[in-house]
Amino acid sequence: MSDDKKASVTGSPHAVPGSNGVTRRDFLNEITMGALGIAGLGSVAVTYQYFSPNVLFEPSTTFRAGNSDLYPVHSVTFLQDQQVYIVRMPEGFYAVSAVCTHLGCITQWKPDADVIACPCHGSKFRPSGVKIAGPAPRPLPHFAISLTADGELLVDKLQIIKPSEVLKV
Repeated sequence: MSDDKKASVTGSPHAVPGSNGVTRRDFLNEITMGALGIAGLGSVAVTYQYFSPNVLFEPSTTFRAGNSDLYPVHSVTFLQDQQVYIVRMPEGFYAVSAVCTHLGCITQWKPDADVIACPCHGSKFRPSGVKIAGPAPRPLPHFAISLTADGELLVDKLQIIKPSEVLKV
């Protein structure tokens, strides 16, 4: 009887394939290789992102605001994409920031009241940028404005100038 037991117990020490022909070892090896492959791709993506520059694309700080003839005398024109007011008064042109000096909200021109108003906290400014009401700590800054050879206004938002500096045309 002991010989029968030996015969029935003896067999291959290797794993027996399942019903689909894949052993447990092969299955675990494939899962492990797949996980390592995914981790490897993730590390490549992180490495690529690390070595790629973080660039913030913003509009140019110097821009053309169109021909000076487009702006009638006593007008305030809001250039939304540049967040600047082009103001033309009898004494000349000036470019005023549309960003409130209180908390950085974008102001709105109110022609009926002849003021530039901040909708966030109620600051009010004259078209010249001078503060007349509200919590803003200082007036709206003026940007350098010049005339190109072909008659277009050129505004440089990096150059903050004194309000008394006006482009005479």
